[in-house]
Amino acid sequence: MVKFAHIADCHIGGWSELKLKELGMQVFSKTIKICVEKQVDFVLIAGDLFNTALPSIDLIKQVALDLRKLKNNKIPVYLIAGSHDYSPSGKTMLDVFENAGLVKNVVKINEECEKIKLNYTIDEKTGVKITGLFGKSQGLEKSYYERLIRENLENEEGKKIFMFHTTLTEFKPEHLAMISSEPVAILPKGFDYYAGGHPHYVFNEVKEPYGRIAYPGALFPNNFPELEKFENGGLFINEFKDEGIISEYVDVKLKEVKKYEIDLTGKDSNQVKNFILDKIDLNEIIDKIVLLRLKGVLNSGRISEIDFKGVFSELDRAYVILKNSSELKIKEFEELDDISDDVDNIEDELIMKYSKEGEFVKNLINSLDKEKLDGEKVFDFELRVLKEVFGVLKLEDEN
Repeated sequence: MVKFAHIADCHIGGWSELKLKELGMQVFSKTIKICVEKQVDFVLIAGDLFNTALPSIDLIKQVALDLRKLKNNKIPVYLIAGSHDYSPSGKTMLDVFENAGLVKNVVKINEECEKIKLNYTIDEKTGVKITGLFGKSQGLEKSYYERLIRENLENEEGKKIFMFHTTLTEFKPEHLAMISSEPVAILPKGFDYYAGGHPHYVFNEVKEPYGRIAYPGALFPNNFPELEKFENGGLFINEFKDEGIISEYVDVKLKEVKKYEIDLTGKDSNQVKNFILDKIDLNEIIDKIVLLRLKGVLNSGRISEIDFKGVFSELDRAYVILKNSSELKIKEFEELDDISDDVDNIEDELIMKYSKEGEFVKNLINSLDKEKLDGEKVFDFELRVLKEVFGVLKLEDEN
């Protein structure tokens, strides 16, 4: 039976934090090892191999070494470009890897009278026919689907896989409700497997009249919320069987994630360090990714005054520590709830409430908020505004 791996959204090099950037690379290397151990016939990468079109030389070398391991084991790699893979010139690092014989880009387009025709790439060992369309930023791949000739794709017989890098509306989870998407109808029908990428969540279901549509999600979480929600990533190992394609999701986990949600309501900024440390057992964080989600309303002080450097120093037995203080506020801003709901009065209330020289600021803004009178020359208008500003500032017009 035919066995293949489906990977997507590796985003290698995506983390600015050095340890997590290295871990993302290690996860990719581990994934390649899994593919060899599982003895897959081929590997699919459904876009965003790198996080940028111009990754560092070190990352390029390491990815090339890992891809060569697959080639040495006679496991071909078929891929498409994702929204992060393109440079402004339209080139991708995938072109370099393809020229080196390490991968095959399955997007083979022929232009026919403003329409586009896709050709199949046929895996030599298994005879599986693979094609697909790339993903581009801002959903610019949509125009290609609109011009796609479908008859040749849908009428082709045999085992078929379609690769894509687009979010499908019908299968979009609630936490991704605001991201752009396209209806499943953009896909050509009648494929055995649709190897998707782009949205970072795991999905795998058979949908008629299509076939099995799958997203493996990010190979390694790409930001704090993803680490918090998923902790790790993975891939699908699929097999063609008599009853259809059978999918197994395989986790790729190199580090444990330890999560803390700490409410700092009522604390002063100088109390936060000890309060956080009291909540954490140092023996439970050894060599783990520690996530600190801080929330609540500080009684006094500013968030910038919290000794986070001291917190991180005390927690140095962790592999890495990340904090998210997006839900942490200071009392002054919490009091914004008392501001009028009348839009016309909000500006005045904010100025008077939070400026030590509220009347002065208000008058200055009013002096700038002038419109040119009918028939008034531009020079005269600007001079009139300047005189009013000088008056508020108590400056003399030396002109």
